[in-house]
Amino acid sequence: MSKKVVFIVAQNNFRDEELLKPKEVLIKRKIEVKVATKTRNKAKGKLGTEISPDLAIPEILVKDFDAVAFVGGAGAVDYFNNETVLNLAKDFKQAGKIVGAICIAPSILANAGLLISKTATSFPSQEQNLRDKGADYTGMPVEVDGKIVTAKGPEAALEFGEELAYLLEE
Repeated sequence: MSKKVVFIVAQNNFRDEELLKPKEVLIKRKIEVKVATKTRNKAKGKLGTEISPDLAIPEILVKDFDAVAFVGGAGAVDYFNNETVLNLAKDFKQAGKIVGAICIAPSILANAGLLISKTATSFPSQEQNLRDKGADYTGMPVEVDGKIVTAKGPEAALEFGEELAYLLEE
């Protein structure tokens, strides 16, 4: 039975390569990838990638996936204090699933209380929020602490995908 990951992206202004590179890594490893946003309407990346989401966020069932990954880009701020998204992140963690976030999206995990006493990284603009919410911020390209994977930004997208795949294959 193949593993399944759901990537959560902003409806507008998600960071294209932070979705596309990890997705490519996972698909090559025979891991099924679904993409979700607020609605099932087309989503558009900062660099122009258009995607038709497989799911709207409220349709995500934790039991159907082995991991959730939050994609960065300016649009991700829409999720920083979104109750549905924060609860989804908590539910994945409580179910013992893998939770990932890249660029500014680790602030979603921090705001959900998932980074307390965890080694984490993010885009530099989020360093203070992660520290304020109890994370041990490193500024490294990628950090893995248990089943939580965080990454700094587009330049770490490939490594982010590799780490997610590695955890899923364990």
